[in-house]
Amino acid sequence: MRTSERMDGMTLSFRLVTTEQDIKAVARLAAEIWREHYINIISAEQIEYMLDKFQSAPAIADQIRHQGYAYYLMQVNGSDAGYLAVKPEESKLFLSKFYLLRSYRGRGYGSRAIRFLEELCRERGLKAIWLTVNRHNTSSIAVYEHTGFRTVRTQVADIGGGYVMDDYVMEKEVSPA
Repeated sequence: MRTSERMDGMTLSFRLVTTEQDIKAVARLAAEIWREHYINIISAEQIEYMLDKFQSAPAIADQIRHQGYAYYLMQVNGSDAGYLAVKPEESKLFLSKFYLLRSYRGRGYGSRAIRFLEELCRERGLKAIWLTVNRHNTSSIAVYEHTGFRTVRTQVADIGGGYVMDDYVMEKEVSPA
């Protein structure tokens, strides 16, 4: 599945991750984005632990093949700009991962990605999108709030290795087509 549109003279596309090459591209993006973005939020050790456990090529492949996740590469003019990972759960879409390279942030691509997810929800008859976000990730929280998400609760999840995820759970209702 590929969805494309023009934005400010650029072509933004969302391409379903299906090949080993795609999976490796997502893992490379994850490593770059996480090491740059999260270093002021969590420790370098936790970043490496989470990359290995959740964002390595084998972890991503397992999520796609055995856990019901769909990954999408976001591309701008054919260059990888970020990625999304989603999983339908009952009447909602779980947005598990949503990451953009620094050079693509603040240019409207995040808002467009949320619209892409809303379209997925409508196609699948889902009523909302929900996600978890680190409570100290203020820039991402601001993007989610700007696009209509609201905080519905907090949660602390033990992820092993002596680490926890200290998150807000946010949700956005999706109106039918």
